[in-house]
Amino acid sequence: MRLLGRIGALMGGAAGLLAVTSANAQIPVEDLARTPAVTNVTMSSDGSYLVGLMTPPGDKGEELALAVWDLENSQGPVITPGNDRMRFIAAQALKADKLFAVGRQAWTGPAGRCGIEGRSIGNTRTFLTKLYMTSTDMDDFEEPFQKAQNMLGTSEATQLCFELTGTAGLHQDLPLDPNDVIAQRLNTASLNAEYIRVDLESGREELIYRENSREAAGLFDSRTGELLTQSRIEPTGGGDYDFEILLKNPSTGAFEVHDKLTTTASGRHSVSIAGRDEETGKYYVITDLMSDDLAEVYFYDPQTREFDDEPMFATRDFSATGVILGSTEADFNQLLGFTYGGAVQKTYYVDPEWDSIQKGLEQAFPGQNISFGNYTGDKSKIMFTVSSSTNPPTYYLLRDKSRTDVIGAARPWIKSDQLRATELVNYQARDGMKIPGFLTLPAGWEKSDGPLPSIVLPHGGPWARDSAGWDSSGWPQFLASRGYAVLQPQYRGSTGFGRKLWMAGDAEWGQKMQDDKDDGAQWLVEQGIADPNRMAIFGYSYGGFAAFAATVRENGPFRCAIAGAGVADLAKLDNSWSENRLQRALQGRTVKGMDPMNNTSKANIPILIYHGDRDTRVPLFHSQDFYNAVKDKVNAKLVVIDDMPHSLPWWPEQHRESLSEIESFLASDCGMNPAG
Repeated sequence: MRLLGRIGALMGGAAGLLAVTSANAQIPVEDLARTPAVTNVTMSSDGSYLVGLMTPPGDKGEELALAVWDLENSQGPVITPGNDRMRFIAAQALKADKLFAVGRQAWTGPAGRCGIEGRSIGNTRTFLTKLYMTSTDMDDFEEPFQKAQNMLGTSEATQLCFELTGTAGLHQDLPLDPNDVIAQRLNTASLNAEYIRVDLESGREELIYRENSREAAGLFDSRTGELLTQSRIEPTGGGDYDFEILLKNPSTGAFEVHDKLTTTASGRHSVSIAGRDEETGKYYVITDLMSDDLAEVYFYDPQTREFDDEPMFATRDFSATGVILGSTEADFNQLLGFTYGGAVQKTYYVDPEWDSIQKGLEQAFPGQNISFGNYTGDKSKIMFTVSSSTNPPTYYLLRDKSRTDVIGAARPWIKSDQLRATELVNYQARDGMKIPGFLTLPAGWEKSDGPLPSIVLPHGGPWARDSAGWDSSGWPQFLASRGYAVLQPQYRGSTGFGRKLWMAGDAEWGQKMQDDKDDGAQWLVEQGIADPNRMAIFGYSYGGFAAFAATVRENGPFRCAIAGAGVADLAKLDNSWSENRLQRALQGRTVKGMDPMNNTSKANIPILIYHGDRDTRVPLFHSQDFYNAVKDKVNAKLVVIDDMPHSLPWWPEQHRESLSEIESFLASDCGMNPAG
């Protein structure tokens, strides 16, 4: 069977890609709630097959099945569904006729101190997530990389911990080897990670490196599998730490500390080793050490222990995020390009052929973001994805650099031409700091139409960022299609926009970080976009904290708040902070500020609170305690969603419930109906 369709020659445009079937501009709840038609598509390194997840033909859109396309014979997809207990949530093509599938099922029991976030005494409602490996015929599924695990003498409770938290996974593909990969797993005796070279065909394993309490693995040579770098955390007194990077001396085989690659927890400079140039022996390093703000790419010479005088790659406004090196025998380890975090993740190709391919596809898909996956050495097959803020991902195969085969669209039912593209904007906070933001407006709206009801939508994290691409939650376009202006502020404490903005959020939870949300609301009013009497704040996770904070903040700009799985109690968050020493050293020290639970007497606006009952990252008690404290002071509603975890993917019924509650609350309880 042929792939699902073609759109013609590379330069022939993308006509006919999306069909408009209705004049209704609102995105129905069901269009975001149902599972994607196709998702998670990747190509094997030899270009012989594709693997992904898809909704089986005739299915009602509730479950995803594992799918394999045979590219050599232009056949597929062959589909294997999940079962009532274990649902597929991810998949990945490998090599040697192998693939990964990730399954998840609900589990309730005594998790104890399993390292699960939000652990508690008694039963825990969580999920069992398992990694499986199978061949492309999908006959037998096995849990990979576990053969050397010795559970003898390990208690039943400890074994359960390993099963719940996961103990193994793929760490690095070795692209020139037809069968071998590097896997990472937890050694059940030492509880430290170890790295093994595994032959996917025969199952043969070879131990490469075992971490200890002080040192961790860094970069492996993708040609040989040799470990090239290590990282180490050293306490320096006063609660601070040195983060050291050690490079292997090829002459002695010893790992040596390099002072110019060493940073501190308090200084929080970023230093990341992205690869090594085989010809010169120099390392590609992504760092903000020289700029003191935005990350740049530098060459570092391990012999002279010096950075080059000038960066290899830098931009004026955005941080560099990666280095693209060739991964086939024809171009192995050659520098192809750089990536940087613009409004969306962008790529700058220095390789002329790749630059030409990218520009050709951008011409064929104007206004869309092009993302490349695996490719063959002769580039006769290149996997790529097309998406934008108005278009959920569509997966393609570029053949012979001249024609594109459509594999499938994630949500072909979304009427993308009736949506408006998200824009990157900037506004000034009250103390003068520049705050980036992403603005999504209703399609067709002009300022002459009058100000809009508006929603400030802060992201989670808070050490994260939004982008102007398709939002996997669907929230910005869902709300904009209902007539709301949506601003996603990249408030201080956000990452991806430089070290200064990131560190400005330290110990400012509910304070200056909250000012940035309020100031974004004021900016919307000043721009003639927002009606000052019809403004709401909606956030999830840390964004839920921001909604709690807005509820108890006096003289705020918001008429109501929506908090999804939010942190309400900073004291309890601090008490249950991660056991990971690195997280404590980095982020734990920054989580301070105004605690909403200590200020519930000041609650002054209506709030909708929703939370999944299987959320172990932010336990349900945060929402329950806040609701109980404010329900007699303001109009408050708590919705507990069955079997919902903290993070995506969520099941369709969970999307339906949360989206419907959000839509209803804004229009009725909050009085922000755009039509009224």
